[in-house]
Amino acid sequence: MDRSEIEKALGSSELFRGLEKSDIQKIAGLCREDVYESGEYVFRQGDFGDRICIIADGKVYLERDVDVGTRKGSVVIGILGRGRVFGCWSTLLNAPHNLMSSACCQGPTKIVSLRGSDLRGLMVSSTLLGFNILEQLCFLLRDRIQSMYGAMEKI
Repeated sequence: MDRSEIEKALGSSELFRGLEKSDIQKIAGLCREDVYESGEYVFRQGDFGDRICIIADGKVYLERDVDVGTRKGSVVIGILGRGRVFGCWSTLLNAPHNLMSSACCQGPTKIVSLRGSDLRGLMVSSTLLGFNILEQLCFLLRDRIQSMYGAMEKI
């Protein structure tokens, strides 16, 4: 994946859609590409997280292991495809965090990722960019929390 493909993946993602091209280019400079096979995990619940991931191609299941008294199991809390974003949001706050779900690839998957601390640096240096990203993040997290609660009610 070359730089223009990374920029395209960022520009069409739910987190960065609508940003200025110059901002997308700055963010792309912080990114790397990772390729996963079917069944491979991007990360597992409990791992230390420091990256935010964008799906350039493929599909990822977000799964959460739950233990509610006598009911235990793994629940799919989200099925994410191209343009969707996942990972460790708390790194935008400069706070260490253990991931609260696992991310498993459902077929060959290309992911563009960046360190949350690097993105935070860009957001701090440009308050308008920071505001625009945080606004999108609020909508995204609201939707994820609603999906998670819906999935947990099925247990």
